[in-house]
Amino acid sequence: MPQAPVFDYTVTERFLRYVTVDTQSDPASPTCPSTEKQKDLGRLLVSELRDIGLGDADIDANGYVYATLAANTAKTVPVICFCSHMDTSPDCSGTNVKPRVWRNYQGGDIALPGDPAQIIRAAEHPALATQIGNDIVTSDGTTLLGADNKAGLAEIVDAMRFLVQHPEIRHGAIKVLFTPDEEIGRGVDKADLKRLAADFAYTIDGESAGHIEDETFSADSATVTIDGVSAHPGFAKGAMENAIKIAARIIDALPKDTSSPETTDGRDGFLHPHGLSAQLGQATLHFIVRDFSEAGLSDKAALLERTIKNVMRDYPRSTYRLDIKPQYRNMKEVLERHPQVVDNAMEAVRRAGLTPVKSSIRGGTDGSRLSFMGLPCPNIFAGEHAFHSRLEWVSVQDMQAAVRTIVHLAALWEERA
Repeated sequence: MPQAPVFDYTVTERFLRYVTVDTQSDPASPTCPSTEKQKDLGRLLVSELRDIGLGDADIDANGYVYATLAANTAKTVPVICFCSHMDTSPDCSGTNVKPRVWRNYQGGDIALPGDPAQIIRAAEHPALATQIGNDIVTSDGTTLLGADNKAGLAEIVDAMRFLVQHPEIRHGAIKVLFTPDEEIGRGVDKADLKRLAADFAYTIDGESAGHIEDETFSADSATVTIDGVSAHPGFAKGAMENAIKIAARIIDALPKDTSSPETTDGRDGFLHPHGLSAQLGQATLHFIVRDFSEAGLSDKAALLERTIKNVMRDYPRSTYRLDIKPQYRNMKEVLERHPQVVDNAMEAVRRAGLTPVKSSIRGGTDGSRLSFMGLPCPNIFAGEHAFHSRLEWVSVQDMQAAVRTIVHLAALWEERA
């Protein structure tokens, strides 16, 4: 094994710059990107990639950033891509983010200064116990932080800078892809994989340091449309069938102790109502359906339909429509056919000084869909915690560990070619 490089870092400075750019995506927008402001960060990233030597860095009309670090070896090496997303979640404001760095964390709760009600409690965030002596980055408590996934962006850019400045580290061609709209499920809708021209990829969008995720939920959406029977309320006896009440009864009839996000963990999937629009004559319920297996997805769709039918028996003149659409699938099915992708990542984590942990994501990443688009793509830690909330945090040392992992991973593909 080659001598380990001596690392310097610019990841924290980059991260603190990136989080101040508002990139919140919008599920109600039909455009790509869903919010034009995501391109503000895209243009900044292009400028920084060019500054470090990736001269072909560019942002396209849809907000995707592409760049190439040319090979510096005579070997024939598979082309690998590192991918992160630029948008932040619509679940929590990302406007006017004010990052705060808590140096030399010594344990205990972290009270965020912008809102005294926002406290990152050590008892509720057990990962903080692994951060003693580290530097913790948070928002001021009035917004999310944006570590999901601006930590990944900063880690990739810093790793590319380090590789450019250390040509003694041999590597094949490396592609960079930064995507918009991942948080609303459209992250790779318009990704140009022909332009990318990569063989394998890694999203840098995971949680705890050392973790590699080779499995995600499989995901469907479900829309239930209920057509009730309208009548004048003064003359409604025996005539009206109120679609609002039907929708409420369907939600109330779902299992109370299983099959929901708030009652499941580990490998248990769920059926989750996340939207309702309703009037007397018509109501629409929106669900997401999640499980690690196709059979589990089917079981939950069948549970939803049974529940609807049972409720509708009491409303014989009303009707319903159930529309289920695939969203993404468990990437493990693809990655099992390319074991070297995860094996190399595990070894890169070891060389970065960490213990690798292979785990599953109770969610999805761009890698889920990229894998089924022909680009096998597991997920590597970025250090993000409590994402989509005002309690979001990341540690400087975990971001630095991710930079080391990316650099070692680039070198490993060349070494093992």
